Amino acid sequence: MRWLLLIVWGWLLSSNALASYALKPEKIAENTYMVEGLTDDFSVENGGNVVNSAFIITDEGVVVIDTGPSFAYGRALRAAIAAVTEQPVVQVFLTHHHPDHALGNQAFADVPIAALQATHELLAEQGDHMAENMYRVVGDWMRGTEVQLPTHTVEPGVVDIGGHSLQLLAFTGHTGADLVLLDLRTGVLFAGDMLFYQRALATPNSPSLKTWLADLDRLQALPWQVVVPGHGPLAKDKQPFVQMRDYLTWLDNALRQAAEQGMDMNQVLRLPIPEQFATISLTRHELIRTVSHLYPQYEQQQWQRIDQ
Repeated sequence: MRWLLLIVWGWLLSSNALASYALKPEKIAENTYMVEGLTDDFSVENGGNVVNSAFIITDEGVVVIDTGPSFAYGRALRAAIAAVTEQPVVQVFLTHHHPDHALGNQAFADVPIAALQATHELLAEQGDHMAENMYRVVGDWMRGTEVQLPTHTVEPGVVDIGGHSLQLLAFTGHTGADLVLLDLRTGVLFAGDMLFYQRALATPNSPSLKTWLADLDRLQALPWQVVVPGHGPLAKDKQPFVQMRDYLTWLDNALRQAAEQGMDMNQVLRLPIPEQFATISLTRHELIRTVSHLYPQYEQQQWQRIDQ
């Protein structure tokens, strides 16, 4: 009986340890902070903390960009903000609907949560399924997490909050509904998952890689000084754009050429990855996912079904 109690007690201790995120905001510009996540895949070990969130301290209060992968992460983010400033959180912006960016919303249910209209629709449509999958993958970290939909919709334009003019821009390359914010006061570009850096891009809702490439040109042309990607380290130069463009171009060409050669999906999954991308995290993992998401489009463009 004593051994059984020790086992149960050990499980409870490990369970409590799992549900605690150690978030450390890094100051990246005037009154502006980034919370950098890992470039790994979701796991029980990291609790889904693989995303970059950020916040701006304005004269009217704190603006938060993305709320993280779970209710526990959202609460930890609020605690991390409170350790930096006494200003209250007054506004949340969601860059898109994916679970690592939006399942922390419950922790901010007392403030306006804004997103593009299509992001609201995608989260309403896919949110429960994504949350269930996160429960399966990261376990106890998700305890108590439920989908909290945005409360406000936004459109492209400039909003002024407490002395910061935030330019809101809508893109489509990553999910079909991707909000990017540029703080015109500091030049910080909050790119969301329109930009991955040192981590292979994910494509579950991408309309096409060509669309993403075109969006990337428009994104890079903005008057930014500092870039916060959705995943990966902060950057003050154009290297994230160079890496993304090179990777997207290779991926698009590789899938198109595979379709032209009549390769089946299993063959495409084993395509060699160029050496220049070898140090990018999760390249093989994300190639496998992208083939399942997008390769049928390339086949349909190249070949006509004989029964039609």
